Amino acid sequence: MLKQKSVFILPFSYICLLIKQVQLKSNLMEKNVSVWKANINNGLILGMLSIVYSLVMYFLDLFFNKTQGYILILVLIVALFFMLKSYRDNYLHGYIKYGQSVGAGVIIFLYFSIISAVFTYVLYKFVDPGLVEKQLALIEEALVNRGMPQQAIDAGMAVQRKILIPELIAPISLLGNMLYGTIISLLVSIFIKKEGNPLIDIPDNQ
Repeated sequence: MLKQKSVFILPFSYICLLIKQVQLKSNLMEKNVSVWKANINNGLILGMLSIVYSLVMYFLDLFFNKTQGYILILVLIVALFFMLKSYRDNYLHGYIKYGQSVGAGVIIFLYFSIISAVFTYVLYKFVDPGLVEKQLALIEEALVNRGMPQQAIDAGMAVQRKILIPELIAPISLLGNMLYGTIISLLVSIFIKKEGNPLIDIPDNQ
């Protein structure tokens, strides 16, 4: 009689285990959203955050202040940390490899960089075309303070005048932001990565 019960109980237990694994896999599939789609809101939020910050600095006449640039980088680092953590916990059941985290961070910064580049173009081209002259004046002042001869300053400023146009400033800022974004993603992902087997380590209440 005991053997007969064992014959039925063991297969039944095995089937229940398989069903549970299928359910877990199904839950994972439901959250298996493209990394591009999952992080588009994060990129938009980061972009809008940067625009608001830049506008505040612009109206405070601190747009070209180096210190505010460092503060913005710090804000981006903190924001990216929480965004990647949210992506890991909400879409990947709390597990993410280092490479996945870096990739997600770069995607977030791609969205951010595009938004920021469009804003930069609009600001320099339409909102305040005089920003170019202000920036050129700051560059010339820096060259003078270095003690460079006037001929070298004139040559350098001639090059800067060709580069500092909205049509070039915007794409250059996009590339620069992507470079910063990649570096920040590499650093932040060190603290975000969390590897494991979701089919084994996911709690029953998830």
